[in-house]
Amino acid sequence: MEVRSRAGAEPFVTTDGSVIRSLLDRANAPVANASLAEATLEAGESTTRHRHAVSEEMYYLVEGEGEMEFDGEVRRVGVGDAILIPPGARHRITALGPGPLRLLCVCAPPWTAEDTLFD
Repeated sequence: MEVRSRAGAEPFVTTDGSVIRSLLDRANAPVANASLAEATLEAGESTTRHRHAVSEEMYYLVEGEGEMEFDGEVRRVGVGDAILIPPGARHRITALGPGPLRLLCVCAPPWTAEDTLFD
């Protein structure tokens, strides 16, 4: 069993512009097939539109409200919403405020910067 505390996860800015806390991934646990991270965007911030060549990604919103763009479709999202992003889908999320947008992000296979593509 692996138990990791959010308090011990150092935040960093990922290539898409969000602040990430890696909770379980290949760098900190014996993870083989997925990764779990917490992402935070301050009010008005957006990730950079991107896609993942290999990883399937899932978001689960735990705080705030946002706007999800997915292959050109835009939808308002909020606490309790789960979002599935298949490999290759261009996407970004924007925090609508007034406070931060915080979400859990699962990637399978585990997230890597090299799998994040901008075009």
